[in-house]
Amino acid sequence: MAEKPQQVEKLRSLGSNHCNNCGLAALCLPLSLNASDMERLDGIIEKSPPLKKGSHLFHQGDPFVSIYAVRAGTIKTYTVTNQGEEQITGFYFPGELVALSAIATESYPVSAKILETTTVCEIPYERLDELSGQMPELRRQLIGTMGKEIREEQQMMLLLSKKTAEERVATFLIKLSNRFRKRGYSASIFRLSMSRNEIGNYLGLAVETVSRIFTRFQKQHLIRVEGKEIEVLNLDDLYQVSGEPRRRTDDENARVSS
Repeated sequence: MAEKPQQVEKLRSLGSNHCNNCGLAALCLPLSLNASDMERLDGIIEKSPPLKKGSHLFHQGDPFVSIYAVRAGTIKTYTVTNQGEEQITGFYFPGELVALSAIATESYPVSAKILETTTVCEIPYERLDELSGQMPELRRQLIGTMGKEIREEQQMMLLLSKKTAEERVATFLIKLSNRFRKRGYSASIFRLSMSRNEIGNYLGLAVETVSRIFTRFQKQHLIRVEGKEIEVLNLDDLYQVSGEPRRRTDDENARVSS
């Protein structure tokens, strides 16, 4: 029998960790909240102890209670088809919110599984909704984050329907690079917490195809692969393979102009 969220590891406050001294606050919270509002928001959030790889935050069909902000680690969401097969719908990294798709529903439409040792902030939705009604900046942030998730889902549909296998893998690596960069990590060297099989499931490709493309990208000196560690060697060429528009960061523009 599958474990229920309350059977995994009960979320409890860690006391010393608060939103106003969290390095990820700028990613999941509105920067313009004043100190008083930040304290009110912090008061409803519970910080988890480390959650073990393979455990679940929630299962598809469980009553919707909370959304979660990832503090450390990686989570995947997936749905189970009528044929009993798993279909991965997303990967979530530090500073990202999980379970936004459950808002305005009574149950979680997907399951959320821990891919590596992970900690999260649990945010009870009813209390969050009540607070956001009193704090316009918080409501604006929630709506903006939901809009971003909808855009990403639309981009994923385009990726699966229009792009070749090579374009899909290249786009996946580019998006990971950008997400790590936004979190202050290296955009060129990062570790994949998901397996090749999980990448293939997400991209609609066979695991053999993913492995073959990784090998091809290495031979083309686009990336270096060592186990689960990826080093992007030529981001411009990787963009060219992906078919995605190349948008340079402010730092890159500054280097080019100098």
